[in-house]
Amino acid sequence: MSQRDYYEVLGVSRSASQDEIKKAYRKKAMEFHPDRNPDNPEAEALFKEAAEAYDVLRDADKRQRYDKFGHAGVSSNGFGGGGFHSAEDIFSQFGDIFGDLFGFSMGGASRGPRAQTGADLRYNLTINFRQAAKGDEVTLKIPKRVSCPECEGSGAAPGTTAETCSRCNGRGQVRQSQGPFSISMPCHACSGTGQIISTPCPRCRGAGIVQEVKELSVRIPAGVDSGNRLRLRGEGEPGIHGGPPGDLYVVISVEQDKTFRRHGQDLIVTREISFVQAALGDRIEVPTLDDPITVEIPKGTQNGEIFRMHDYGLPSLGYGSNGDLLVEIVVKTPTKLSKRQEELLREFAQLEEEKPMTKAKNLFKKVGKAMGVD
Repeated sequence: MSQRDYYEVLGVSRSASQDEIKKAYRKKAMEFHPDRNPDNPEAEALFKEAAEAYDVLRDADKRQRYDKFGHAGVSSNGFGGGGFHSAEDIFSQFGDIFGDLFGFSMGGASRGPRAQTGADLRYNLTINFRQAAKGDEVTLKIPKRVSCPECEGSGAAPGTTAETCSRCNGRGQVRQSQGPFSISMPCHACSGTGQIISTPCPRCRGAGIVQEVKELSVRIPAGVDSGNRLRLRGEGEPGIHGGPPGDLYVVISVEQDKTFRRHGQDLIVTREISFVQAALGDRIEVPTLDDPITVEIPKGTQNGEIFRMHDYGLPSLGYGSNGDLLVEIVVKTPTKLSKRQEELLREFAQLEEEKPMTKAKNLFKKVGKAMGVD
């Protein structure tokens, strides 16, 4: 028998969106669901046909091959189509379709509780500016739940084992009829675990998990900033029903520094100079993350002027370069002057009006000496 076109099976156009295809399949699956059509081979065949069509059209790669080559492009001896042999195959593959619609799984025998990944954890870590700038290795004490070492996470006392739940036969779910459908719900006798623990572990009381404080050594990379996160795989909560553990996210908060301000990977440092140094120029010492450096202040430097010292900033995460050091100049005006200093400044102001710059510069040097600036 020739196969029908998959778009025709679902009743959608060849340009249908993924959302339209999903809705169409839901409608067909509900119409031909085995619980709604008991002992009806034709409905079961249509149920499988709709599932096969959805399996191909929901996958962008399969859909592209089907559009180009037809059924041959997705056949089982090629790339593989649905290949569903029973309703059980369909329930195991597309259980989420029915769960999205009804809030529970429909049809098919449960295979027991599914393994689930453990919850992720967050740890807020505050470090000082130097640790962020240079990197560091810190030890964290994380309160977390871990598999019980006494029973190795089984929940049963050492030397004993959990028994299969007699009500659900170890599946963790029981089936109940609701209208025309048969639905699966968690077994109340075993709380959906599929097992009954007659002799609980005395340490974890049958939970299989205990609370403890775990020490972890964490490497802080140089150049981190507030808000950066470090991911420690497998250091979160333990998995459920044999699932993998979650991850631990360490969220960084960097304290402010008394010397440097930060702008991305650049550092800003403010240095005060006298108006004599600003006018005549000078060499000043400026701190860095390592040893101090000397910065040349040219003649005529203005208040607020910034000098950029390349490569003296913070390391860039994931890159080989550093930021820069920005030296912000603040020209300090004296608030108290001696009589001699006032006389010299008045003389300087008079010379400025007459514009004999050479004499003015010489006088400025005198003013500098009077103020203690060489």
